[in-house]
Amino acid sequence: MATLDHSYEDAAPVRAIDWRKRMSNAVAWALLVYTALQIFVTMSALHAEGTSMLPYFALVVLVIAIIPACRRFERRWGRLDAVQAADPALAPRFRRDMIALWLLAIGLPFVVTGVFKVLALAFGR
Repeated sequence: MATLDHSYEDAAPVRAIDWRKRMSNAVAWALLVYTALQIFVTMSALHAEGTSMLPYFALVVLVIAIIPACRRFERRWGRLDAVQAADPALAPRFRRDMIALWLLAIGLPFVVTGVFKVLALAFGR
């Protein structure tokens, strides 16, 4: 009669959820995407506006706006203890924060640059 060898070494490791690490990784990726978009959008505005100072001011506003917002997301999730960080019941809150983070990272460069372009048109540069 053959015996079954149930080796736990061959089993795939079960990965526990760690909302802290996931948010930290998401913030890092969002900042990379945000920076790339910021450079692309601002550089487009620089070429379109000529020597206007508005695109430079938009760049400063974008940098000032994103850092505290990202730190707030990361700090909120970083305060969790090990038990809370693995709680699957936090998934809806995490999903809500992820949506907000990505809307901010993707949308903010376009919104702020758009506002400054409108102001440049309204006030004649």
